[in-house]
Amino acid sequence: MLSSRNVESYTKLGNPSRSEDTIEYGPFKDIPAWSHDVLKVHYENNSPFLTITSMTRLIEVSHWGNIAVEETVDLKHTGAYLKGPFSRYDYQRQPDSGISSVKSFKTILPAAAQDVYYRDEIGNISTSHLLVLEDSVEMEIRPRFPLFGGWKTHYMVGYNLPSYEYLYNLGDQYALKMRFIDHVFDEQVVDSLTVKIILPEGANIDVENPYDLNRAADELHYTYLDTFGRPVIIALGAFYILFFTVILYVRLDFSITKDPAAEARMKVACITEQILTLVNKRLGLYRHFDEAVNKYKQSRDISTLNSGKKGMETEHKNLTNEITSLQAKLKAEGSDLCDKVGEIQKLDSQVKEIVVKSSSEAERLVAGKLKKDSYIESEKQHGSRRQELVNKIDNILDAL
Repeated sequence: MLSSRNVESYTKLGNPSRSEDTIEYGPFKDIPAWSHDVLKVHYENNSPFLTITSMTRLIEVSHWGNIAVEETVDLKHTGAYLKGPFSRYDYQRQPDSGISSVKSFKTILPAAAQDVYYRDEIGNISTSHLLVLEDSVEMEIRPRFPLFGGWKTHYMVGYNLPSYEYLYNLGDQYALKMRFIDHVFDEQVVDSLTVKIILPEGANIDVENPYDLNRAADELHYTYLDTFGRPVIIALGAFYILFFTVILYVRLDFSITKDPAAEARMKVACITEQILTLVNKRLGLYRHFDEAVNKYKQSRDISTLNSGKKGMETEHKNLTNEITSLQAKLKAEGSDLCDKVGEIQKLDSQVKEIVVKSSSEAERLVAGKLKKDSYIESEKQHGSRRQELVNKIDNILDAL
């Protein structure tokens, strides 16, 4: 059975019969043992052939209930090479051109994946699409350019996962249960795979492989507040089809059972860490807006100020809504941290009020409606009050 009816030539061995996309050889009789002959079939096949030539999967387990995953992929179209020059104009104008090219493919992420990003060396690739389903997250990977035979692309996909869904514990012993590799595309082929697992600082490691894997020397990974560095386990392998990784996943022994109380604590810790990140990001918005106000006072270009204010307002609203949503999750978990997050929200609204008022006075200063001495004195008071509120927010964050 061939993938096309367009057959250029085939070996006429043993009087074969051909019917559309099928060539049948045999039966053969009275063939001497160990005899052989060459059989060649030349036919058209416009199916795309994708191969992951190299992939590094980084799994970082946080102290605070989060698992960050980042996959760096080198992808190549290993089908027939493109013959002649390529014209993007003709490619887009003629729907039937480039039928063997790869415009996009579907990657399947875990159902709990969040904060998903897709980028390459140039930056974020905005042509991707995300579809959240009940049991998975489907991501359409669309490279910056279509892939023809022999063409390559390099990209990174990353996302966060709550550790309570993948980390099992018994007392102070923990076992991480995750796939060695996820679904990158249908019928995926992987030539070379490196998996790096970054564990919390001070972790004692005991690794048992169900299969022979090339394990590289452990490394240390340093992030902020680390003293000794976080241990990194590195496993190297070559996998040609997804079934190997499925077998590997099934054969792993995770006999440590879940502790419901510990799971609840990890879930709250994960939510809390997300809130910490969002609150700090929101405070950073004010600093960026301060820069826009200062530029406005120098250039007197009102468009600079309006643009900065619009960006701040939009992003502030989005971040505040996200924090409110996480606050509701804390409440659902019965955590008393919910009230502390409410205090942060109230304090932040006061900070924002000061920031907006300060920008309005800058407009009055530039327009000549406010004297410089009065503006400086007012800014001093605003700055003092703003710092007081931020300190209160920081104190609550430290207590979370």
